[in-house]
Amino acid sequence: MPLTDLSLDDCLAYRPEVPAPADFDDFWARTLALGTAAPPELRPVDNGLALIDTYDVTVPGFDGQPVRGWLRVPAGATGPLGCVVEFLGYGRGRGLPHENLLHPAAGHAHFLMDTRGQGWSAAPGDTADPAPGPSGPVPGFLTRGIERPEEHYYRRLFADAARWAEAARALPMVDPGRIVVTGFSQGGGIALAVAGLVPGLAGVMPDVPFLCHIRRGAEIAPEPPYTEIAQYLALHRDRVDQVFTTLSYFDGMHFAARADAPALFSIALMDPICPPSTCFAAYHRYAADKTVEVYPFNGHEGGGRAHEAAQLAFVRARIG
Repeated sequence: MPLTDLSLDDCLAYRPEVPAPADFDDFWARTLALGTAAPPELRPVDNGLALIDTYDVTVPGFDGQPVRGWLRVPAGATGPLGCVVEFLGYGRGRGLPHENLLHPAAGHAHFLMDTRGQGWSAAPGDTADPAPGPSGPVPGFLTRGIERPEEHYYRRLFADAARWAEAARALPMVDPGRIVVTGFSQGGGIALAVAGLVPGLAGVMPDVPFLCHIRRGAEIAPEPPYTEIAQYLALHRDRVDQVFTTLSYFDGMHFAARADAPALFSIALMDPICPPSTCFAAYHRYAADKTVEVYPFNGHEGGGRAHEAAQLAFVRARIG
């Protein structure tokens, strides 16, 4: 796969001036004030495994709407454990109880959030989106509620994720001071949003993050999901300013500028889905200590299993 974006030297120098909306912080304060925080509900399930325990979890998310997921811990663990909170890539659901064992096998709690309304790609989901909002003529989630930020899909999803990270602190076997958030692609964009919305995390690991410098992604990405925006604007030629005003409330650059936890990014230079310049735009804005692993000849898979080794080392350094 050839380079389709900037070179590494150009990405390292790329610092676009993209201001956040003037009411960005107020918008998110109002959003997170909806509903009432409540402790997570846990129900043990039989995962067929001897060394890992799995719990079916429900947490009140956006406006109190239920969000499901999994908690996995080393068998018999009572804590206090460090916890890795994970958010999922575009189209993925939470999957099955015996999946995603890396972090509990390393001795940590693993708190995986289902993604509302998704779960058609690779892993099924179990969380509905009861207020989907108008989706327009283009399938997918980027244009769902695109007319107004109050109606946009990612307002609900990012609020779910902030509540999920806060709920991790209330888990009986988790040390609330040792929580790292992570995610791949869409999950990386969600992790950045949580980094900007939830203070006091121990670490953040955005892996080839989506939803960063969104306008540039819509202009240059040759593959979905950013192409959903281009398709929408090809039909609605008069809505360009309106669309990018809405999406500015969900751009990882603006959350990165508000983060206070150390971060490990990954970026792939041949990524046609999350072009590297978009990821670097958020990396450069990231306000706390940060490092980045760059994969020059990889596409959207990024560092894959090799990057997991870097993540395990980062997690050990942050939460023991």
